[in-house]
Amino acid sequence: VSLNVAAIPDNLIEAEFFGVAPGAYTGASNKGRKGKLELANGGTLFLDEIGDMPLELQSKLLRALQEKEFEPLGSNKVRKVDIRIVAATSRNLPKMVENGEFRADLYYRLNAMPIHLPPLRERQADIDLIAERLLDELCIRLQLPVKYLTPDAINLLFQHTWPGNVRELQNLLERAVIMAEENNEIDAQLIQSLLINSVQVAQIPSTQNPVTGLPSSMAPPVITHLSKNAQPQTKAPPQPLHQQMAQTERQAIEAALAYTQGHKVKTAKLLGISRASLYEKMRKLEIQYSETC
Repeated sequence: VSLNVAAIPDNLIEAEFFGVAPGAYTGASNKGRKGKLELANGGTLFLDEIGDMPLELQSKLLRALQEKEFEPLGSNKVRKVDIRIVAATSRNLPKMVENGEFRADLYYRLNAMPIHLPPLRERQADIDLIAERLLDELCIRLQLPVKYLTPDAINLLFQHTWPGNVRELQNLLERAVIMAEENNEIDAQLIQSLLINSVQVAQIPSTQNPVTGLPSSMAPPVITHLSKNAQPQTKAPPQPLHQQMAQTERQAIEAALAYTQGHKVKTAKLLGISRASLYEKMRKLEIQYSETC
């Protein structure tokens, strides 16, 4: 059983927790109504945004947790409960306790096994994996073909600060999936247009190749710009641009696969792309490397 504390008005939250006795107040049902504590009896009650709980209700919840009993609103009959509480909040509860905004005894009663989930901006290495999972879920829900992010698009996701956390990433990807229409690729131009806040461009470490992002020791050679007076090294005509780009991309992927001994997950992370993108590029470029999954 779950309850979002922040979504319940203060004048109704006690009834949501403890239930209402028959005819407890004007307009109340003659049959009464069970509260979340009673509904979760013998199981788990998840309280989202526990930091928004009114102080007057905190003492009643504490008693229910300690004594394993409560009284429904408008009733003198005590009801026994045996529940496990899992609570979550985006607020700083220790600071709220210090300011007198949250009861210290309830905080320590709930804080038996705390789990800190860092915000997305502190989990940059996970962004591509999270984005890949979200894309798969969105495509299934919207009944669209599988889509994947280009390397440049993923780099933009890495560089964004994500003040809206995972919800912001999910909303951005949903808009991108819809706007991409029948295209399987979601490119950097589309992602850039959807980012609300300015992208903070991170400087590439000097140990990495500025084009591929691979370690310099394994990166393929990069074609530099020629000056007007520079003479070509060969008289053979240059290949079409798309062929040159495909060749460079192939070299980068093959070098990364060799570096990771064929480990696909590590290769995708090294290249800054999702695993799905890596498989798709290997298929298009006909790269065979199956030593390690």
